[in-house]
Amino acid sequence: MKPNVLKIIVIDNDLSFHETYKYYFDTYEEYSLVGIYDSVKEALLDYDNVLPDIIASEVTMPDGCGIEGIGLFRKKDPEVKIIMISGQSDFGIVKKAFKNMANGYVSKPVGIKSLYHALNAIKYEGATISNDIAKKIIAMFQPKSYTSFSERENQIIDYLCQGATYRTIADNLFVTPSTVNFHIQNIYLKLNVNSKSEALSKLREMEYSAHLI
Repeated sequence: MKPNVLKIIVIDNDLSFHETYKYYFDTYEEYSLVGIYDSVKEALLDYDNVLPDIIASEVTMPDGCGIEGIGLFRKKDPEVKIIMISGQSDFGIVKKAFKNMANGYVSKPVGIKSLYHALNAIKYEGATISNDIAKKIIAMFQPKSYTSFSERENQIIDYLCQGATYRTIADNLFVTPSTVNFHIQNIYLKLNVNSKSEALSKLREMEYSAHLI
């Protein structure tokens, strides 16, 4: 093996992808595929023989040991870099992977270029995450904006979704509670609802529909 070439193992229970991964790594000069396994258990048994620098593992495994496998590999080598690969981009699963000390999360489909970029990110930056997942995470921390409402109404909606009281909203926006109430009544009117709970439920439906577009 050439100097400075990192050793990679892949864990994927879908045998049809094994040849694809082998082809990918035949084109990479900086990375060498030293093992490809059907399960975490199989990879652990062969671990000391290959001593990988980076592990690329499927999240969903038949033995239920995808994300849980991170801790098992960390016991073998606390410094090994681990990339989770999944067709699921649900934030809860992504969060669980990083909470278990994954170094990266790549969503499917994994192409020859996307895998190469992920490996480079791990090599040079120590972490990687797919663009689609990064966008979802950023969106979670940005105020929602609904085109059918004014800028002030959108500000109040954002506070309502955080559970803020009329007084808190008024203080933060430097207006009176009666002004907040006026805007909230307009929001209810546009949503065709009569209460805060109904408004929040309708807003969640609007947000979900927007993600489907």
